[in-house]
Amino acid sequence: MNTKVYPLQFEPILKDRIWGGEKLKTILNKPIVSEITGESWELSTVEGDVSVIANGELKGKSLTELIDQAPNEILGTAVYKRFGNQFPLLFKYLDAREDLSIQVHPNDKLAKERHNSFGKTEMWYVMQADDDARIIVGFKEDSSREEYLKHLNDKTLVSILDDVKAKAGDVFFLETGTVHAIGAGLVVAEIQQTSDITYRLYDFDRKDAQGNTRELHVDLALDAINYNKVDTHKKYETTPNTSNVIVDCPYFTTNIIPLDGKIDGNKNGDTFTVYMCIEGSFEIRYENVNYMYRKGDTVLIPADMRSYVLEGSASILEVYIS
Repeated sequence: MNTKVYPLQFEPILKDRIWGGEKLKTILNKPIVSEITGESWELSTVEGDVSVIANGELKGKSLTELIDQAPNEILGTAVYKRFGNQFPLLFKYLDAREDLSIQVHPNDKLAKERHNSFGKTEMWYVMQADDDARIIVGFKEDSSREEYLKHLNDKTLVSILDDVKAKAGDVFFLETGTVHAIGAGLVVAEIQQTSDITYRLYDFDRKDAQGNTRELHVDLALDAINYNKVDTHKKYETTPNTSNVIVDCPYFTTNIIPLDGKIDGNKNGDTFTVYMCIEGSFEIRYENVNYMYRKGDTVLIPADMRSYVLEGSASILEVYIS
């Protein structure tokens, strides 16, 4: 690739959802045009939803095209060795005006066998929460397939699921197999494996504008569910101008940087880094050029960008693969 790397932003891929609203516009400045926009896919190589570069010399080029041309420079040598030309993560912002469906994601083994896909380990960072906002994360107590099916058939599934109040700054880490649902009144940043495989268990008997209920995947989900109680709520430090670890798992590492001033970014070429601005604004200074970001922006730092400076007053999620 002849063009030098630089911080890359992408056109948001906006998704209307039955449960979506308008906060992605009012809070995160996304160019939505409907009243039910539920998701902004910030960085994706999911088939049919591949991100396109929005800035600089590479504007208009797709992320997959760029990786094909320069995999080591974009992904990093270690990431390329492990994943080949696949971009292994998917980044989103979500606005839940209503409750999402109760769902579960398969692990790598099951997803590979059934869908030739990665599994879907994910995390949520709560950016905004209404006073009564809640989420569902796993079972209240250890359960079983039999108990689960009985409550599902009786339409009392919610009674055995863990219902947790959520507030801004909360982080929930969901390993595959965890039954979950984002509740009404939440805006979250979501970081996950590259996968769009979701098994929907229950959708509160909702109907769309055409009067149709959404498809459920009850049988597929049975072997995917972890029926044991799980601890998903992550505690973390917020030391200023430091990368404070929130989640460190085999699929991704996520830190939070409470930026107040400036810090140096240094990389060894092993992995890309992604920054999601969750509050405030900041700039990245690279090769005497300043790149500006505000709340709701997501930026990909190619692995070959070895040295740069972050400066501003912001809270930033920093994501890479260890």
